[in-house]
Amino acid sequence: MNTTVINATEYRNLPLASLTESKTNPRRSFEHNALHELAKTIQVHGVLSPLLVRPLTEQGFEIVFGARRYRAAHIAEVDTVPVRIKNMTDAEVIEAQLVENLQRSDVHPMEEASGFRALLDLEEPKYSIEQISAKTGKNPAYVAARLKLTELTQNVVDAFYREEIGVGHALLLAKLQPDQQEQALAACFKEDWSAGGQKAKRILLPVRSLQFWIESNILLVLKLAPFDKRDAQLVPAAGSCVDCPKRTGHNKLLFSDFGKLDACTSPNCYQAKVEAHVAKAIATKPTLVQISTAHGQQKEGSVTLPRNKYTEIRADKPANKEQATRPEFKSCKYTTEAIVSEGIDKGELRKVCTEPTCPVHHPKSRSQKVTDDPKWKAEQEKQRRETAIANTTGIRTLAAITAAVPVRLMKRDLLFVVERLASLLDENRLAIVAKQYGIRKSKDSDSLGKLFAAYLRRAEESVLGKVLVETTILYIATRHNPSQVLHDAAAVYKVDTDAIALKVKQEFAAKEKTQTAKKTVAKSQPKAVKKAKAA
Repeated sequence: MNTTVINATEYRNLPLASLTESKTNPRRSFEHNALHELAKTIQVHGVLSPLLVRPLTEQGFEIVFGARRYRAAHIAEVDTVPVRIKNMTDAEVIEAQLVENLQRSDVHPMEEASGFRALLDLEEPKYSIEQISAKTGKNPAYVAARLKLTELTQNVVDAFYREEIGVGHALLLAKLQPDQQEQALAACFKEDWSAGGQKAKRILLPVRSLQFWIESNILLVLKLAPFDKRDAQLVPAAGSCVDCPKRTGHNKLLFSDFGKLDACTSPNCYQAKVEAHVAKAIATKPTLVQISTAHGQQKEGSVTLPRNKYTEIRADKPANKEQATRPEFKSCKYTTEAIVSEGIDKGELRKVCTEPTCPVHHPKSRSQKVTDDPKWKAEQEKQRRETAIANTTGIRTLAAITAAVPVRLMKRDLLFVVERLASLLDENRLAIVAKQYGIRKSKDSDSLGKLFAAYLRRAEESVLGKVLVETTILYIATRHNPSQVLHDAAAVYKVDTDAIALKVKQEFAAKEKTQTAKKTVAKSQPKAVKKAKAA
């Protein structure tokens, strides 16, 4: 059969053997059952709509669009199919394929993205995002976001094609660096053990949960950076943040959903600049005091002062007269500049007092009047013991209640409520909650609230749920009878307060017994020494 093209555009029936699928066709997925249903229709009625093809050789043609009908025709075992033959350039082919696929409701976003990428990568004619937008009728932000999908890692692409994640998740993941995409993919799901069994059910979290995770764990707000964002020589390999393509503000089309937030999407680069900034500051001013905001002991020989070796002078003004009397709002003759070289807010400059004899920041404690009256001492000891038992019982009961709290709300919701409840607690109650999670306020430090807030932002949903109940109980206890509040909460979570109280009393009794035994031994030792000397 002679298949030479006579006219620039013509209709003809061509044998399947003379057709080949286009390598630039963005459509990659073909639903098996749907293909076989179409094949049955072709067996009865034939191919009703012609395929668009272009000539490659005198006897060979490339399918511009119609690959699905072509595959179904193969299954139906027909010899020829109707085609529309048209001479087309590579650019015209890609355009036609893209527009054709965009009109189909079943086109996968990844296939759409591949089509946009093919147009953008053409050498002639050259396309911009704005031109692609005009050609396809999509706005530039849409095109930019779809193009970014082509930078997804293979694991994410596979999960997207398997419909384990939605297009909203994929669009957010595509904005991250490859190694970050793998971490964020795991954050798209949570494990649900409520159904029982040895294996948890994996549940896909909403897109807003993933966005919150990215904002909390990946994006670093440049406005809060301690280093100079314009300094291209701070880390020469990274250059200036102003010109960095990893900055959200550098590509407003891609990061339009983040609003006016200008953030760094590369924590490794950000951290490298923080380290360089600290090193540069110390080299410029060797006398600059280095302080740590982290908990725990310092390494032996470290020049960085731990939290209990300095008092930070707060930069903000006191909110009231009571605050104005606090040492942390006052300066002294020992006040000096320091840089945070370890822990939270690394790289920030602070004002501190490091002098342990400073009368302003380390005032001598007032001597307490002690009476020699044995009855008074006994009464005071009894009250102290009862208070200690009550406090310990209350804390144990609170811990037992929070242990029974299930996971319900999303992390963003939990964090929003917990942060605001925690800010309403006084210092003592906040210390109770913080202590449960290993957070303790160092001596002469006033940053417990800040440390606790930082811990909450890193905490898992299950922990936030427990903290939410705990802070709620403590806050309500400030306005009502604490014992009754705790009793009501224990009833809801089926906590046996009597058993906890009994155990606490037994522990205190055992401790007192041990202390009494030690005192008895200490008193008997001098008598034994006297007898030995007399002998």
